[in-house]
Amino acid sequence: MAKKGKKYQEAAKLVDRTKAYPIEEAIELVKKTSVASFDETVEVAFRLGVDPKKADQQIRGAVVLPHGTGKVQRVLVFAKGEKAKEAQAAGADYVGDEDYINKISQGWFDFDVVVATPDMMGQVGKLGRVLGPKGLMPNPKTGTVTFEVDRAVNEIKAGKIEYRVDKAGNVHAPIGKVSFDTDKLKENLTTVIETLIKVKPAAAKGTYMKNIAIASTMGPGVKLNVATATK
Repeated sequence: MAKKGKKYQEAAKLVDRTKAYPIEEAIELVKKTSVASFDETVEVAFRLGVDPKKADQQIRGAVVLPHGTGKVQRVLVFAKGEKAKEAQAAGADYVGDEDYINKISQGWFDFDVVVATPDMMGQVGKLGRVLGPKGLMPNPKTGTVTFEVDRAVNEIKAGKIEYRVDKAGNVHAPIGKVSFDTDKLKENLTTVIETLIKVKPAAAKGTYMKNIAIASTMGPGVKLNVATATK
């Protein structure tokens, strides 16, 4: 582990912790400080001026990144009849009903996103205890409980990501891979920033975007200049 620590320390020296960088410079730094042997995911972290304990300051939703995440999402759809055929035609990896509910209750999790038609939620709700903690439970707010299964599957495959504020008022989201061009990462990042600005709760007081930082999976965090990033 010492070797990785040394690489990380060398990379971290390139980042001025007291500085808030413009978007492009921050992305270049994240690419430069990526030291892993695999194509790391680039993530953005926001510190928001909201109180998530209050129902009117909850932030949750989904957004399609213009250039995707660089990860192929495996989609499981709970649907019957025509809707099941629709999901298969749209390219869902797994489509079914009771059979998959049984598989999951026995510990099967070879999927990344779950979509369900509203009429299936009575049965899918039984899986709340296992899907909930993993963040896999279908939800109308993120467009994963819907009769428009073809649209849902297409959007997820195109690079739709979900975001949700945690108890401390933070939101984390992937914006692509280190191998992406700077321009593509920038477009994905600004899409997430613009989306969060749009969903700002009316009840939120004071500074909304307190802090924004980006980092690769194993790399150091790079702070963004909030004023220029949110223009």
